[in-house]
Amino acid sequence: MSIRDLSDPEYFDEVAEANAEERSMDGLRPTYGTVDPLSGLMDPAESVSSRPEHHRLLKYLRREILPTTFCTGCGGGTVLNTFTNAIDEMRIDPKEMVCVTGIGCSSWIPSPYFLCDTLHTTHGRAIAFACGVKVMKPDMKVIIIAGDGDLAGIGGNHLIHAARRNIDITVFLVNNFIYGMTGGQVSPTTPFGIRTTTTPYANVEHPMRIADLVAAAGGSYVARWTTFHAFQLMESMQYAIRKKGFSFIEVMSQCPVSFGKSAGMKDPVSNLKYLRDNSIHVDGTKGMSEEELEGKFVVGRLVERNQ
Repeated sequence: MSIRDLSDPEYFDEVAEANAEERSMDGLRPTYGTVDPLSGLMDPAESVSSRPEHHRLLKYLRREILPTTFCTGCGGGTVLNTFTNAIDEMRIDPKEMVCVTGIGCSSWIPSPYFLCDTLHTTHGRAIAFACGVKVMKPDMKVIIIAGDGDLAGIGGNHLIHAARRNIDITVFLVNNFIYGMTGGQVSPTTPFGIRTTTTPYANVEHPMRIADLVAAAGGSYVARWTTFHAFQLMESMQYAIRKKGFSFIEVMSQCPVSFGKSAGMKDPVSNLKYLRDNSIHVDGTKGMSEEELEGKFVVGRLVERNQ
């Protein structure tokens, strides 16, 4: 059974027919990328569409490229779902926000799937671009969604200094422990002892604790959750978006295809159990030593400061 059959076959039949009509009338040229991406976003109470509304969140997504191309079991879909629900519950008009991203699996979450103004930038430079947007458009909500390799690897310097300056932007870093899109190379967050394509004899370095680094650098709100904790993650996203200053959430996400096969967890369920079983809430860590916390994901609100 395909993803199409599991989701909404009637809706995708409607989309296919409509796209066929558009291509026949427009000389087979695609319309996305050449028109205002927000032109189709209207208040559901006021919109009149020939295409049926099958889900209340579809108005936030670019329908012409659904379903997503995420690998089966990828946490990217969970993050997209959680983020979209957060925006919907907050009643934020996507025309009042800008999403910025870089290069990688997680970068597909805001671009191209989320329907708002987006900057799909060069590798590691998402935060630099986002700071520029905030300077020129201080009233816009500027949100970055990108991966650990992008923001903590090549973009780590931008991350540290944006947190130090406490710039009023929101960052959701999706940490899947590996460079998933390019073949499974070791990343700054790959756990100790894991074999990857670039560490065939096992990773000899301990993973970078990104959220702790941002907290030390001066971020106003720093949290960590996993894709297993979807509802807690959604609430944390809403809080981070409202919070003034540099707000940051590290989202520990499953990657069955690249990380899972390296860590002996080839199916999505094993990946989620790994996140669940190794998570410990920050309130429960008092009195625990570094050795006891080795390999654990400390989740919850780590730091909150006022500007």
